[in-house]
Amino acid sequence: MNRKILCGAGALTASLFAAIPAWAQEAAAAPVPNPGNNAWMMTSTVLVLLMILPGLALFYGGLTRSKNMLSTMTQVGAAAALAMLIWVIYGYSTAFGPEGNAFFSWGNLFLANTTPDSTAATFSDEVISEYVFICFQMTFAAITAALVLGATVERMKFSAVMVFTAIWLTIVYFPIAHMVWAGGGLLFEMGALDFAGGTVVHINAGVSALVAALILGKRKGYPTEPMPPHSLTLTMVGTGLLWVGWFGFNAGSELEADGTAGLAMINTFVATASAGLFWMLAEKFSGHKGSALGFCSGIIAGLVAVTPAAGNSGPFGAIILGAVASIVCFILVSKVKPALGYDDSLDAFGIHGVGGIIGAIGTGIVYQPGFGGPGDGSVAMGAQVWIQIQAVVISLVWAAVGTAIAIFIAKLVTGLRVSEEVEHEGLDIGEHGERAYN
Repeated sequence: MNRKILCGAGALTASLFAAIPAWAQEAAAAPVPNPGNNAWMMTSTVLVLLMILPGLALFYGGLTRSKNMLSTMTQVGAAAALAMLIWVIYGYSTAFGPEGNAFFSWGNLFLANTTPDSTAATFSDEVISEYVFICFQMTFAAITAALVLGATVERMKFSAVMVFTAIWLTIVYFPIAHMVWAGGGLLFEMGALDFAGGTVVHINAGVSALVAALILGKRKGYPTEPMPPHSLTLTMVGTGLLWVGWFGFNAGSELEADGTAGLAMINTFVATASAGLFWMLAEKFSGHKGSALGFCSGIIAGLVAVTPAAGNSGPFGAIILGAVASIVCFILVSKVKPALGYDDSLDAFGIHGVGGIIGAIGTGIVYQPGFGGPGDGSVAMGAQVWIQIQAVVISLVWAAVGTAIAIFIAKLVTGLRVSEEVEHEGLDIGEHGERAYN
């Protein structure tokens, strides 16, 4: 087409647009959510919900003794539900604020300024519905709060769980989410890479779980009495549901259905597969048989480690990251934990905390083009790794101090532990008046 004709058409269009009233121009210029991206983000949000109920509930529940099965599942579900309500009341306005910049916004409490026409920016020029973005981030807050409880099950009061969860979200999760993901956040401005929540979710939850377990104390009889999982079948089912849901967690964090989401998807496949097999190999080399429990543990370790690297690594780097995380987590869980004697009931710190640290720091390595990562080489590997280490340390310290405060407040309000009689009988009956099995 003739260039002059194009210019003339453009001028005519501009003159016609200028004749339109200002309010109509503004309406015409308002961004409209891309239907494909919006649909993908709605799907991703539901997938993350699948990770909580039934995924995490079954995974954790199967690892406990049968007398605490329903208690564990109820704690996971109720903590997640409480997190959802708090997120809408003041969590979203605290973590993201107006336009994702402010740490707190009074005007957006109860989502007061959000409407069906409100939009949230993605990483390109596209937008999605702000309600969809709010829901997606809400599920992250919900599952992180539930993950912490893996270290405290079988001995913590349900009332204490609820008080602790509310305070912990307020002083630990929301500030860290802002630091990492909101424009103007401390770690965001430092250039820390965290695609889907290595610091926000896994280091945060894992370190918080360890601190809570240390303050709460050991289960009665630990470690002298055997406390094996009562149903590895349910744990395996929960593992599968977590892996499926994690595609929403990782690929959804791109906020668009594009090539980077595809990269996060394949990384979530291969890092996880690598970690599951390498855990079983580690069991074999340590003189044991490769176990179903080991395979499930490796799967989770791989998912945790690849979370910050999902869109920040090539598949080769993701495979390496999953293998390394699996081996280190195996050593921590099977060697270090028994030696130190702390009672992290379901290894929330051993897998989520340690796996998250490895994934967060390792992201600075696998991000580089030499590992197939999307980095352009503008930031040297050493410099990026140093940024990642700083982000890990800041997240670790914030989570540890905040959790200690939250757990002591819960202790003052409700007390922390059930009675010895309830612990012996089981929290299913003692706390909820029901049994998982007759």
